Amino acid sequence: MQTPATSADRILRFLKFRGPQTAETLARHLGITVPGTRKHLGALLDEGLVQHFDEAGSVGRPRRYWQLTEKAQARFPDAHAALTVEMIASIRAVFGNDGLDRLIGERERQTLARYRTALAGIDEFAARVECLTRLRSEEGYMAETVKLDDGALLLVENHCPICAAARTCQNFCRSELDVFAAALGPDVKVERGEHLLSGSRRCTYRIVPAKEFAA
Repeated sequence: MQTPATSADRILRFLKFRGPQTAETLARHLGITVPGTRKHLGALLDEGLVQHFDEAGSVGRPRRYWQLTEKAQARFPDAHAALTVEMIASIRAVFGNDGLDRLIGERERQTLARYRTALAGIDEFAARVECLTRLRSEEGYMAETVKLDDGALLLVENHCPICAAARTCQNFCRSELDVFAAALGPDVKVERGEHLLSGSRRCTYRIVPAKEFAA
């Protein structure tokens, strides 16, 4: 039986998905009092898992926002980071960059085949994106789909379980963008927006039907 998430775990997960938040917003999400939320935040602050900053508003006192620290990222899975980095270094040493590129290409082909199998028979644009989002979440990316005001869909990945590998070899990220475009089909365009390796807290991909993209 899965252990129910504690309030502290729920705070960390909410900050992971939504970025910096006030204690009031966190309290509404948790369904507890603001003082109770601040107590949990104080404990997390003592553990080094959250930090805060103050942002001035148009009126009144500055508002305090809470966000995750680098230490908190270790609470989320990173797919055997140290071993992955060591293996990438070994592949480079033995087979060179060309060998590493071939390995990434093979991973890309296998991933694309899996996605295409899952997407087969799904014709509606939004349903295809939702299916891809579910696949990414199953792989540990904490993915979600957000509908934008212009009708485009935003695939948001709140976590990267291969972050260590991607930092060591950014072709892994290039591979993912290519796989998304190929899996969703030629009638869909995919553009990268926010990028974790560029300093963002998450990765995002704007997805639109090709005819709307051209317009």
